[in-house]
Parts: sequence; C-alpha cells; structure tokens
Amino acid sequence: MSPTSPMLARVLKAAVLREASDVHAKAGDVFRARVGGVLVPLTKQRLTPAQTRALAATFAGFELDDPRLDTLRDFDCSWGVAGVGRFRVNVLRQRSSFMVVLRVIPFSVPTPEGLGLPDVVSRFAETEQGLILVAGPSGSGKTSTIAAMVHHINRSRERHVVTLEDPIEFLHRDLSSSITQREIGTDTDDVALGIQAALRQDADVIVIGDLRDSVAVDRAIRAAESGCLVLAAVSAADAAGALLQLVATLPLAERDVGRMRLASVLRAVLAQRLVPSGEGEGRIPVVEWMEPIPALRDALAGGGEAAALQRALEKATKEGKGETFARALAEAGLSQPDLTPGPPTR
Repeated sequence: MSPTSPMLARVLKAAVLREASDVHAKAGDVFRARVGGVLVPLTKQRLTPAQTRALAATFAGFELDDPRLDTLRDFDCSWGVAGVGRFRVNVLRQRSSFMVVLRVIPFSVPTPEGLGLPDVVSRFAETEQGLILVAGPSGSGKTSTIAAMVHHINRSRERHVVTLEDPIEFLHRDLSSSITQREIGTDTDDVALGIQAALRQDADVIVIGDLRDSVAVDRAIRAAESGCLVLAAVSAADAAGALLQLVATLPLAERDVGRMRLASVLRAVLAQRLVPSGEGEGRIPVVEWMEPIPALRDALAGGGEAAALQRALEKATKEGKGETFARALAEAGLSQPDLTPGPPTR
C-alpha cells in the first residue's frame, strides 16, 4: 500500500468526514482514527507489516529495497491528498515493524472566533512588536491557535509574516499580508538560522513553531528587541511554566541578563488546554494568559522563580490583565477537570 493508493484515500476521507484529529496505521491492527478524543476503528482488515513498510518507504522517499529503510526509526513530514486534506505524518518503529500516525490538518485556516478563543487572543495578534508566547502540552491545540493569530494578522494588517515550522501545517494564502512559510530542514537548517535570516528578509512578524534551544531563544529575543513581533510556541503546561522553560534554556552565565531581556520584550504569555465541553460533545479550549504587569517583570528580573511568577499571574488576574485556568473554567461554567494533557487533537 502506498500513500497514493485508493484504499488509503478512502480511509483518510472517512476520517476527515468524521472530524478525526489523527489516523493510526499499525502492522497487525486495523486503521484507527481519533474522534472526539477516542480511538475508533475505521476498517475491519488488519494491516500487514509489508503494507506499513510500503507506507513508511513512500513517506520517507525511499524505495522498498533501499537499505536506509531498515535503519529508519523516526521520520516526520507533511502530506496532501487531493480532494481529501493535508496531514502531518510521523513514521515510527514498534515491535520491529512500522507504524504511521497522520495528524489531520484542515484545508481552511482557523480563526480565533472559530476556535472559541477569548477576544484577548486577537488583541495580542495586533501587537506591534515584542514577544508573545503560546504554551501548552502536546495536543492542546497551540498550533491551531498560532495559525488563527497569523490569520487574524493576515486579514487585517499589511505585514510580512515569516513562519518557521517543522513541518508546515496550515497553508496561509496572502490576504492583506504577505505570508512566507519556511519548513525547518527543507527551507532553512534550523530555527535559530531561520530567525536570523528573517531579520534580513524584512519580516514584520516571525512565527516560531517550537522554541526550545538556547540559541533560538536568544535570537527570538533579539528579533523582538529589533522591532519585530515574535509569536512562539512553547511546550509547557501553563503560563508560568513557559517562562520558566525559556529561562532554563539560557546558559547559566547569561541567565541574569537573559531574564531582564525577556522581561523587557515580553508582551503576553498564554497557555491553553482542551477540556470537555459543557454539552458533553467535543472539547473546547480553556486559556490562561497574562500581560507583563510590573509584578511579572519584577518576578522575571528578580530570579524567575515559579512561586513569584504564579503570584504575578494571580495579581494580573485581579487587575484584569490576566486569567488563570481556574477562573477561565469557572467563567465558562465548567467544573475543574484534571488538567493533565489529554489525547492529541489538532
């Protein structure tokens, strides 16, 4: 079976029609799709190791007899099926055979209102310059939120937006803005080099799909200092955790200065989780956010300790400059759930 086979196209089309977030293809099992957070079977016939090997080979760009296929362990790419949709693909090995997981990427770019995000997210997207962090665990929807922020800029402002993604997921069409989408490993070697290059490409907005290493963090801060708006995704459980993670990436000798630089350019930090809706169907985003009130800047400059950052968030919430997860849930009329990361969703 290849990614262009009619059978696979039918499976993926069925998954898209059921609004699945992911499709699993594993040797010895049927095709499964994650619908509403639950894995459900899509077929009755189990896949053979030969079929999943053929999928892995084509996604990775190898012939079936290529010896490199036998050393392939993990591989990521994006893939499109005409008339069906686009997918983020992860190829992996398990029990000596291949498995493929495809994340469904809608053709249409999401909007903040369409995702049910609070109005403050659109306001953050209208910031002229500085650093905005979007945090959340894997599968929390932060990629969709950043895409929605980019779309808000695209439809309302005349800007040059450069995105650095691994891989490219949502495809943005130029509207009021010009959107340049660069894939890590294909269009640029890494995030740090991509940020540096964007500053020579007359970028007004730089979007970073995953901000994680010290060089990239330093260059993201420099880009914000130079007058760019930088939107960056961070894998962290909450708003305070996102700031702690960025500080922790900085070299110890540069950490004191780095905290002050971060405090200077920070314009907002938000974190989100997906929780069951009050109607019992599907999940909705719950967003924790804060703007850099003096207490937050002081907490960062003074050491960036978790307790101080949390106190700053609570103070920001009282002043109308932030929102905790607990208050966001209460305002939505939802009970406090277990906020550990749930099943992935797009």
